[in-house]
Amino acid sequence: MDVFQTMRFFMAVAQSGSFTAAADLLDTSTTNVSKAVSSLESRLQTRLINRTTRRLALTEAGVRYLQRCEKILEEVREAEEEAGTAQVNPVGRLKIHAMSAIGNHYVIDAIASYRETHPSVLFDLTLTNRLPDLLEEGYDVSIVLARDLPDSGFVAQRLGITYSILCASPTYLEKRGIPDTPGSLGAHDCLRLVNTVMPAEHWVFEGPEGMETVSTPASPFHVNTADAMTTAITRGMGVGIQPLASAVAGLKAGTLVRVLPEYHFEELNLFAIYPSRKFVDAKIKTWVEFLKDYIPGLLAADEKIARSS
Repeated sequence: MDVFQTMRFFMAVAQSGSFTAAADLLDTSTTNVSKAVSSLESRLQTRLINRTTRRLALTEAGVRYLQRCEKILEEVREAEEEAGTAQVNPVGRLKIHAMSAIGNHYVIDAIASYRETHPSVLFDLTLTNRLPDLLEEGYDVSIVLARDLPDSGFVAQRLGITYSILCASPTYLEKRGIPDTPGSLGAHDCLRLVNTVMPAEHWVFEGPEGMETVSTPASPFHVNTADAMTTAITRGMGVGIQPLASAVAGLKAGTLVRVLPEYHFEELNLFAIYPSRKFVDAKIKTWVEFLKDYIPGLLAADEKIARSS
């Protein structure tokens, strides 16, 4: 019999005033109750109850132990209720990871909208351009771009498809001219976005004639985040890759111009990943379901802007 169970047996005896009454409350035999209390006293090396054939009374140690048991078991009960509630009601803190461009331009917006209907859910958001170890790093959900996902045993829900485009500033294009084919990029300053999903040494385009690979010349600038690349392109440093999420604001404002509009880079899947299908907290379940409904609309709106640019 475990510690909590013996504590419950002792409390039943102390509160009911007899072993027989406690056995009735616990739906067990008087012998089992007596053995449980005796076992508890042996383990504690302390007498908790003085017994006679007619009555029983708590010792001083028994009174103190009863007070502790009542507090401990009440906390256990509350913890069990809270854990059970978490399966039904979205409440508590979500630790979320997202890749930087996706996080800045989609996930924060989604969090704000989600919390309008689920204000009891709090968020810790980390932005990094890598696939984290969800269990080791304690993330509830990771939102990542990838061609495919490694076999991790985690649950992956696809939220949509997106891609990157080539951009430059109006000032740069006035000075250096507008590339008209992927092959003509060799005459330009090609800025390199270096991350887990974008090759640094060559660019693979999808265009009217299918796939086309271009080796990029020596680059004057390498950077690992799309938003930093946006700044470099806007300042006229060269031609660079922009995920749609990072490009749309500049395209609408006129600070960015889409280069080679008939071409785009390889399409990537946007996934929400979480550790398990079983016993998923309501906050995780509702958050992922919300993303599945909300993110495709944002992706479609950005693609529309990119196609019209």
